[in-house]
Amino acid sequence: FQIPKMPGQDTAARAHSCCFSQGKKLSDALRISAYVFSTGLLMFTALVNTASWFMQNITLGNFWQTAWLEFYDHMEGDEWTIFLVGAALVPALAFWGFNGILLVADITGKPTFITRYRIQLGKNDPVDRKKLWKAIYTALGNQFFVSFPMLVPMFYIMKWWENTFSKELPTFQWFLVELSIFTVVEEILFYYTHRLVHHPVLYKHIHKKHHEWTAPIGVVSIYAHPIEHIVSNTLPVMTGPMIMGSHIVSVSAWFSIALVTTSISHCGYHLPLLPSPEFHDFHHLKFNQCYGVLGVLDFLHGTDKMFRQTKAFERHKVLLSLTPLSESIPEPPKKEE
Repeated sequence: FQIPKMPGQDTAARAHSCCFSQGKKLSDALRISAYVFSTGLLMFTALVNTASWFMQNITLGNFWQTAWLEFYDHMEGDEWTIFLVGAALVPALAFWGFNGILLVADITGKPTFITRYRIQLGKNDPVDRKKLWKAIYTALGNQFFVSFPMLVPMFYIMKWWENTFSKELPTFQWFLVELSIFTVVEEILFYYTHRLVHHPVLYKHIHKKHHEWTAPIGVVSIYAHPIEHIVSNTLPVMTGPMIMGSHIVSVSAWFSIALVTTSISHCGYHLPLLPSPEFHDFHHLKFNQCYGVLGVLDFLHGTDKMFRQTKAFERHKVLLSLTPLSESIPEPPKKEE
């Protein structure tokens, strides 16, 4: 004898089972996330402490502090000159030094050690000379007539903090803290200003210039309309140090890192041991995906959904071998029409 089931009883049971299953999955996911986060935090803390100890105790003792004091005395404490050297000259040398190597590969196709790691195969092989010179002139113009003048108000803001030109360098640990804050500030400001210039009204008149390169090269990182260069390229990088009142040495290191990193993102080559450029390269290819730097805000806003379904996403990692990822993770063959 079976008790007849009430109407909807099966549905209710299935719903209860589904809720229980989803609840268990959520619980498991939270537990795994907590484990991964806590483990990662412990590893990061250990790494920071080890690196800090190494930098302060092994690397020639007070070498950096002594070098800074010698440079400060050589400049006779002239804060404006020191600021120009640290915030303008050193980052510019880092940018053009790194891009000079890439330009040789873009123009000549050699050395093959670089060109074999090309992301968009068959593009810029070799690069269009006319487009290249236009990009170089624009990049130089943005540096001399936009970025450098913006350092003037920044200089007075940094002087107000009364720490930027201190004779005592910040500790390596504090520099890592600042670097983390700079990165977060840049990610937030760049993501939203970048999405702003993708608005149809602004894109047509401002951001379209940058997207003339669907397969970018390193120097294209600052090939942009002057307004975009102010709002989206320069301010996101400058804001962190101005908020923190950072030492000029920290500012110089951060500006150099930011310029080299954005050059890597645009370079068109996925080179061994360097950060992956696949994310931003995909943005130039598809326009409406991957607006940020780190990808965190893209994940939260869902502006990387298409990217996550591609082979480019599988290749979006640090290359730890000499085999190009375009060979180990090739694009699927195109379907015949």
